Amino acid sequence: MSAPAASTAAPVLAPTRRATLRSRGLLNGRVVFGSTLVLIVVAVAVVGMMWTPYPADAPNLNARFAAPQMHHLLGTDELGRDILSRAMVGARTSLIISVSAVAIAAAIGTVIGFLTGYLRGVIDIVLSRIIDAMLAVPALVLALGIVAMLGASATSVTVALAVAYTPTFARVLRGVVVAARDHTYVEASRGLGLPAIVVVVKDLLPSVLPIMVVQVTTSLAWGILDEANLGFLGLGVQPPAPSWGSLLIEGRQYMYDAPWLSIGAGAFVVMAVLGVNTLGDGLRDVLDPRAWTRRHNYRKRGGK
Repeated sequence: MSAPAASTAAPVLAPTRRATLRSRGLLNGRVVFGSTLVLIVVAVAVVGMMWTPYPADAPNLNARFAAPQMHHLLGTDELGRDILSRAMVGARTSLIISVSAVAIAAAIGTVIGFLTGYLRGVIDIVLSRIIDAMLAVPALVLALGIVAMLGASATSVTVALAVAYTPTFARVLRGVVVAARDHTYVEASRGLGLPAIVVVVKDLLPSVLPIMVVQVTTSLAWGILDEANLGFLGLGVQPPAPSWGSLLIEGRQYMYDAPWLSIGAGAFVVMAVLGVNTLGDGLRDVLDPRAWTRRHNYRKRGGK
């Protein structure tokens, strides 16, 4: 149905902020649900920096293996330490490691992706072969090897995960840059004699940012899981400092007699990964032009 002529059209009211966000897809269920879970986990980590119900490392032998109750909402461990307090402190540790690793990987991978995708030539050949070799090894296995060489610590885990995730960012960004560099607007900028850095920042970077956002959320979910995996294997943050992975391994031997030792940390890991993954899926639909077109056409046909 054609749109009415401008002279006969009824006045159009300016859309409210909520309507604008809804039209852009930012209020879809996955974005809202994922954001809520992520905010809860981040809030727990921030509060854990300033306050916990009990000192995270203070033992209380009179309260060993206490089941969840009013005074200890998630129970206590074999030394009487409050599990909720340790999980809150562990949230800070796990999130700092995973976020730092993904940020480093994204920064380095973006630079490599632009170098290989835009400049091409020998740089592309050499770096692409290195990336291919690193991608041939699963990220967790590569991280295990690096931590084994550097020694178990928070810094080692951060470096290991950053190195393991960098090839993925580089490969994804290279593909986007290769596809975008031959567009007319990029060729026009090059034809004007603009420096490569100006072309990259002015024309290519806006095309890359949506893909980067989705890749960061995906990698962050894996970062949380892999940090917990390394901690569970004893290669992460070392006791007595808590992390979600170390809390899981501490509760493993008491799984049948005191399952709450692992349930608390496990629940936080599930909440964080589910929240980040769901948020990433929602943002992908919002930022992907093809998904936007499909959603817009569906609504024009009467869908909701």
